[in-house]
Amino acid sequence: MDKIIQCVPNFSEGRDLDKIEKIVDAFRGKKGVKLLDYSSDYDHNRSVVTVIGEPEALKNAVVEAVVKAVELIDMTKHTGQHPRMGAIDVIPFIPIKNVTIDDANDIAIKVAKEASKRCNQPFILYEKSAKTSYRQNLANIRKGEFEGMAEKMKSEKWKSDFGPDTIHPTGGVTAIGARMPLVAYNIKLDTDNIEIATKIAHQIRHVSGGFRYCKAMGVGLKERGIVEVSMNLTDYSKTAIYRVFETVKMECKRYGVNVLGSEIIGLVPMKALIDCAEYYLGLENFSIDQVLESRL
Repeated sequence: MDKIIQCVPNFSEGRDLDKIEKIVDAFRGKKGVKLLDYSSDYDHNRSVVTVIGEPEALKNAVVEAVVKAVELIDMTKHTGQHPRMGAIDVIPFIPIKNVTIDDANDIAIKVAKEASKRCNQPFILYEKSAKTSYRQNLANIRKGEFEGMAEKMKSEKWKSDFGPDTIHPTGGVTAIGARMPLVAYNIKLDTDNIEIATKIAHQIRHVSGGFRYCKAMGVGLKERGIVEVSMNLTDYSKTAIYRVFETVKMECKRYGVNVLGSEIIGLVPMKALIDCAEYYLGLENFSIDQVLESRL
């Protein structure tokens, strides 16, 4: 591939494997598109797909996936721990190779235009694609979730950028736009007290005075009887994974709980993990060029 854009669509289905596979099929066997990863979470009731491709081929595959998701997912019956407002909750496009953020934005707009016509699904532009500053933050758009979006979209402030001015009756509404790479990162705690996870999330997220490039919330994992601090690190080079991890460990002490472990959702830039290795191993004068795979 000469030009590569990454897309990480989030679908509001993490329990019905048959539906998930039918949606992911949109990315399989397509020329100019490569499915890199997909994962599902039962408690979140959400699936995250990571796919790369040449701009036009990727656009077509994403539209196909949107059509299938709107057909299969009924948001009136959806429950889960993760905030959501649509069958396809969010579709970010990320520049990877020989493309710019403007190129990613162009694809986001093309997908929104075509998918909104084919599915009668409303789309709201976010992040770098947002037309106003208050629409840049996904949390602002998603506030109220599926159940509250019909009323919210009656306001001129929250009209869709593409498609109808109210939610799809079963598909909801989708946020779409261009952004830079982020790390989806969760830290699991040895307690079932959601209040503790929520308080720790409040301490580390940017809007509450925490790390500049950290969005965080507390999430309950009922299947495991524990909670987690669920995060998006929107610039890992400025808010490092290890720094957030150590801070959460420190905050846990005041509540008498411990960190059980952590997980990365989807794919992660190698540099983000190398930064952690440098910190924990106390490496001196280390360069990414010393990583064997980076020289292949």
